[in-house]
Amino acid sequence: MSPVEAVGVVGAGAVGQAVTAALVTSGLPSRLLLASRTEEQAAALAADLDDMRQTVASPVRPSPCRVGDLVDCSAVVVAVRASFTNTRGRDIRMGGAAANAPVIRALGEVLRGYAGTVLVVTNPVDLMTRLLAETSGCARVYGVGSNLDTARYRLALARLLGVPPDAVRGHVIGEHGDAAVVCASATTVHGRPVEVPVQQIRGELRTRPGRISAGVGRTRSGPAGAVLSTLRKALGLDDGVEELSAPYGGGWLGVPLRFTAGRPVPCLPDLDPAEQDQFAAADAKLRAAYQAIRHP
Repeated sequence: MSPVEAVGVVGAGAVGQAVTAALVTSGLPSRLLLASRTEEQAAALAADLDDMRQTVASPVRPSPCRVGDLVDCSAVVVAVRASFTNTRGRDIRMGGAAANAPVIRALGEVLRGYAGTVLVVTNPVDLMTRLLAETSGCARVYGVGSNLDTARYRLALARLLGVPPDAVRGHVIGEHGDAAVVCASATTVHGRPVEVPVQQIRGELRTRPGRISAGVGRTRSGPAGAVLSTLRKALGLDDGVEELSAPYGGGWLGVPLRFTAGRPVPCLPDLDPAEQDQFAAADAKLRAAYQAIRHP
């Protein structure tokens, strides 16, 4: 028997497809409800996933639905994306703010009063998470982004130092974007402080998504893994820390949240003065950007 009765996913694009495939193979929910821009898209994805279900003997039953049918799900993953061409050379994730905001706002209206957990993947994820939370009034809305940055950070640092990734403990917080904060001063390897080549790491974090997108069109598997890991903690199946976009100090930005039986508590590491300034700058940047999309 699957540990969760139902999970919903909104969006049948590249990320939505990767997320739903990960959920089918994980066996996490008994039912997987799929909503998309058109009923035909949702039905097609459900059929494709049903084939996967059969071949891997998964207990997960995928089916198409409308967004309004998601109210009984334990969690809803938001992976919608408006049709637009991103022409930005810098601050690339911010390029979707104006296009995606109306889609997220409309989704929030439909989900108004939803009592479950919402995970937002749509970029710019920190802004879209706040917009969905404030439009819907839902109490448990988180953005997936800084946890993926953190995974990339630990992997990159492990490779540079020649150690296993599991030996690295550290966080990337703030914006899921150019204002990300590498918490180098609190990073440890095998439990001991290390000298982190911050500029080299920041360069890797900045260029890695672009290299992936240039090769395969979109980053998809990494976000799907981050969603799956976060769902297990947010739904109380595992305890642990995820770096998620959430309300903090009056704003919304990526912070480490320690989940215990599904309940989150912020657990920021100690930051040195430079990191504190970077965190404050990320907060200010996101607050200003949010004002530009807050109202239709």
